[in-house]
Amino acid sequence: MSLFGTTSGFGAGGTSMFGSTTTDNHNPMKDIEVTSSPDDSIGCLSFSPPTLPGNFLIAGSWANDVRCWEVQDSGQTIPKAQQMHTGPVLDVCWSDDGSKVFTASCDKTAKMWDLNSNQAIQIAQIYPMAVVATAERGLIVYQLENQPSEFRRIESPLKHQHRCVAIFKDKQNKPTGFALGSIEGRVAIHYINPPNPAKDNFTFKCHRSNGTNTSAPQDIYAVNGIAFHPVHGTLATVGSDGRFSFWDKDARTKLKTSEQLDQPISACCFNHNGNIFAYSSSYDWSKGHEFYNPQKKNYIFLRNAAEELKPRNKK
Repeated sequence: MSLFGTTSGFGAGGTSMFGSTTTDNHNPMKDIEVTSSPDDSIGCLSFSPPTLPGNFLIAGSWANDVRCWEVQDSGQTIPKAQQMHTGPVLDVCWSDDGSKVFTASCDKTAKMWDLNSNQAIQIAQIYPMAVVATAERGLIVYQLENQPSEFRRIESPLKHQHRCVAIFKDKQNKPTGFALGSIEGRVAIHYINPPNPAKDNFTFKCHRSNGTNTSAPQDIYAVNGIAFHPVHGTLATVGSDGRFSFWDKDARTKLKTSEQLDQPISACCFNHNGNIFAYSSSYDWSKGHEFYNPQKKNYIFLRNAAEELKPRNKK
């Protein structure tokens, strides 16, 4: 039986192959647990492109390693390979043909991992568009096709430190804007060339406590990651509050919020057809070194996203 097909019952009320019937809240959504997760905080996740048969998941961590798993339709995850940096791994991505993985690390190197030969060499990579968040709430948009050049500088629509950024595409699959998350529990949706900037660009609050008493202080958490659904264009956010949320940016509404995990959610991603949502549970250092527990296990979970990320029906 396929757990990740569009007709699967796995998801909102589904059961995990590795789930427990106890009250352990490390996996309150009862999603599938990836085997042999990294030994330190997980900083990035990326699924293989549609050109590669099957689904393969890459994760980079503060243990200086990059790990690869095969994700089968049954939900079983099989460790396939591993590469090392000499510093924490900050980001990972796949080549378009799925034969290589690109990694960036605190060791000041960017590497290309050839999965066929299992060899890694230092390189650089080019994308059609890049958005770079800078100091003092600055943003720089680069166009990288043909002759790479700076396209535009933008003053951040957010008032606090940036934490994550993700580019979204239009119906023609071309980059058209980006979502920006901050440490203040807020996300900005910003189009590069909007017809009506005052109307089309907006921000919304997220990853905050839901206290009903307005006189009580509200707990506000960092937005650690943003990922756009490759089919529907809806998005997921994950935060230091240990929750993930699904959003419809066009309808400007929340689709779902998870139960709270017992530690922050540090990263997330979708597979190429949007049926699988992966998210990692590990310490994000948002409370400093004194709250770091080296004995705490890190997890990666997989959830069926075929139905929950569908856009809200327009009235």
